[in-house]
Order: sequence, then structure tokens, then C-alpha cells
Amino acid sequence: MACLSRIGRSSVPRVTYLSPLAYLLGLEGVALLRGLKEDTGDRAFVEARIAEIRTLLVDPALAASPGIEAVPGGISTAEVYREWAPSYDGPNSMIEFEEPFVHAIVDALPVGTALDAACGTGRHAAHLAELGHRVIGVDASPEMLAIAVAKVPGAAFHRASLTSMPLPDRSVDLAVCALALCHVPDLVPVFAEFARVLRPGGHLVISDPHLLLSYLRPTLARSPGPDGRPTTFTEYHRQLSDYLAAALPAGFQVRHCAEPHIPTKKSHTAGVPTVVPGSAAPELGWELLDWVPEAVTAVMDVPSIVIWHFQLAGDDTAS
Repeated sequence: MACLSRIGRSSVPRVTYLSPLAYLLGLEGVALLRGLKEDTGDRAFVEARIAEIRTLLVDPALAASPGIEAVPGGISTAEVYREWAPSYDGPNSMIEFEEPFVHAIVDALPVGTALDAACGTGRHAAHLAELGHRVIGVDASPEMLAIAVAKVPGAAFHRASLTSMPLPDRSVDLAVCALALCHVPDLVPVFAEFARVLRPGGHLVISDPHLLLSYLRPTLARSPGPDGRPTTFTEYHRQLSDYLAAALPAGFQVRHCAEPHIPTKKSHTAGVPTVVPGSAAPELGWELLDWVPEAVTAVMDVPSIVIWHFQLAGDDTAS
């Protein structure tokens, strides 16, 4: 009977309830916990958080925005990037923050054959070409690849997945994979494929959204999925040990790891409630962060991305 009960529960479609009020209360709660744990929450800070919570609970705009039920994973990566391709190269704080860290690593490496894996619109491919590399780009999105081809006409681009790249064994000196592994359900075959295409001693540079930030940023509902209901996009955010568990057995050694923070703006309203009741029912989105800026300042000071520099074992690993 217990087994049948478990089966019955697992067969029920999952839904995620996206509530603007719940998200804001969650930010306030995390701000209070961080203040307690890190000795940064004095009495004025704590009382301001409690005052904001009380204000949020009675705000008419939030009361008029009860939230929506969304089906997790109802939209594919291909659909997301088809929609995102035309605006991907527009202002994006995560990309602008990430690029200097990747550039700092690749700029110091020897010039050779470089792979931009999950290249998107070719932003890193363009930089690698400027450094003098013979560049190869691989991506699963035809819409993103079309932009990359126009941006870096001298590179060779292929439409393929990260687990099956149309490249010979030991044909690449450097591989870059930027902000893409969060879309991959299993890291093991991806690192095995990197190990296959890299020459011994070759370098692998990876950036990915950080696990901590993924818990704090808003979960956005996207267009209706196949069943007509709003949906969320599935991403895979990992502990540092998960990358190591996939990389080390494949023959990679760690050369560098960093967890940089996007600088947070400091609030100038410390000690007083900062929430401003809205005039219209808000949706769960980035705009909600403006409702509680002091809490956001306390909460969002976490690693934003993780940067890895691996090197495949070989004769020149120690160089």
C-alpha cells in the first residue's frame, strides 16, 4: 500500500506557485538570517526588516497579485534561445560581469586551436579570434549560431550538443564553455567529451551561474507551455563538488577556481522601512528587488558566477 501511495503522488504533475509576496518575504527572511549569522544585523536593521514585512503583508498591490501556478520545465532550452537570440547581445549584467574573468585566463594562454563550446552568438569566439586562435564554435541553437557566423566569419561553426561535438580526438588546445552547463542535466558526459577533443595538456575554461545566486534571484514565468499553462525554465545549479566529480575522473586538474560577486549597491535608507506600496499588482520579476533595496543589499552579496580553469593531464600539464 505504501508503495502504491508513493507512485500515486509521483504521478501528479508538479506545479510551482510564483507569488510576488512570498518572494519578497523570502528575501526579508534571508536578510534577517544573514544579519544574525554574520553579525551585521543590529537592532535598527532587524526592526527595519520586521517593519517592511508588516508593510508587505498589508500592501494592496501585493494582495491584488496572488501569484500564478507554473509547470516546471515546460519550455525547452531550444525554445528559450530561439526567443532570446535577437536580444542576447544586448545589455546583460551577468555577461558583462563574467567576460573579464574568462578573458583574464584565456589571454595568458598560448595561441592555437580554440573551441567555444555552447558558443551562443559567438561573444567568446570573437575574442579568441582577436587573440589569433583558429576558432571553432559549437552550439545547439541555429538562431544563435546564425548570429555567431556573421560576427566571426573566419571561424568554423557546427550545430551540435556538448556531448557529441563533430571534432576529431585531441584536436583542440583550448576550450571555453561560458554560462552553459546550467542547461546540461549531467556533467559527466560533457567533461568526457572535453577530454576527448582536447590535446594532452590542453586547457578548459568554464563559467557558470553560481548555486547561491540561483536560490535568490526571482523565478520567472514564461509563455504558456504545451498544456496552455505558464511554465518555468529548468536549469541545473550545482555545488563545486559536482564539477570536480565530473572533471577529475576525466583526467582534468584544477588550475584555478573563483567565485566572484557582482557588486551590490548600498542602500541609503538603513534603519527605516524602504518598501513603497505599488500602484499596480506586480508580477514576480526583477523589478520586485526595488521594493526592498536594503534587504536586497544584505541578501545579494553572494557569489554570482563560478569560474573554473582546468587542464587536461599531459606532458605539459605543469607548464
